[in-house]
Amino acid sequence: MRREIELTADGSHTVSIPELQVTYHSKHGALQESMQVFINPGLSVLLSAKPTETIRVLEIGLGTGLNALLSWQAASQCNKSVHFTSLEPFPLSDSEPSSLNYGTLLSMQPEFTQIHTCAWEKENSLSKVFTLHKKKISLLDFTEAGLFHCIYFDAFAPSVQPELWTKPVFEKLLSVLLPGGILLTYCSKSSVRHDMTAAGFLVTKIPGPRGKREMIRAEKR
Repeated sequence: MRREIELTADGSHTVSIPELQVTYHSKHGALQESMQVFINPGLSVLLSAKPTETIRVLEIGLGTGLNALLSWQAASQCNKSVHFTSLEPFPLSDSEPSSLNYGTLLSMQPEFTQIHTCAWEKENSLSKVFTLHKKKISLLDFTEAGLFHCIYFDAFAPSVQPELWTKPVFEKLLSVLLPGGILLTYCSKSSVRHDMTAAGFLVTKIPGPRGKREMIRAEKR
């Protein structure tokens, strides 16, 4: 499917798939969305609460690499370790990342390039504080038994990928979270909250990013 680069309202880029009428990030601002959905209520909280631990993050959908880059930035700013595992069955081509402006906007172009050029299917120690493990598989094929502190659930919307927004999938995600671990997602549909609760999550609605009133923060009891 053809992908296009688009400019969002905060000056950062996103990728769109016209055939599916979807974008990888909010048109109201890709950077502000990622910060509001994943970094501020998730990773930043954990880095502060667990200063001596390496925070293990599982991301569903590497996409443009923006969430990984912002996580690396957060780890560097507080000099605390993050191990980041990202699942992406359909990665960008080798040339597409060079058209995205996140590295320039964040003054992290070498780091952004590393995210996209480092090897798949292995742990890459990209800095003293950031390790990236990219896996070219779907969540449905993910069987790793590792335990994570935080899950960035950044799949396409339920209308596009309904198979990923189900009770069995959320049960799988719950099983790889440490006690007290959290799952964050931009989607707050009642059916999603119902399936997360049925899977065993403690689900809370919190303020969403610009253009979206609410999002979900779900915790493993």
